[in-house]
Amino acid sequence: MNSDAGGVQRKLQLNELEEWRMNAYENNKIYKEKTKCWHDQRISKKVLVVGQKVLLFNSRLRLFPGKLKSRWFGPFIIKTIFPYGTIELMREDGTDAFKVNGQRVKPYCEDEVERQKSSLALRETS
Repeated sequence: MNSDAGGVQRKLQLNELEEWRMNAYENNKIYKEKTKCWHDQRISKKVLVVGQKVLLFNSRLRLFPGKLKSRWFGPFIIKTIFPYGTIELMREDGTDAFKVNGQRVKPYCEDEVERQKSSLALRETS
């Protein structure tokens, strides 16, 4: 009779352990859904159109890139936009068309401000 009570107690413990495990899986699923929703709300969508100038990210620049060396190259012109994020780019002179992942490009903002040079004469004081 004592062994039967021990067996029942062990089954209850196993059922309780299984319940805790299922609750942990459910809580993990809820956490992942909330995190994904939060992340998706903060992603800014890139609006890219054919003919727009973009910069291309060079991810292969690994070995000692230097602090001031930019990883963005270009500008390039968008030739074609394919479904699922593939973009065909070409150089500004219209040569070398190639395809890249749309996540590797960002819009290029050109300076429309005319820069004027000015000089300032300094005089010596004695």
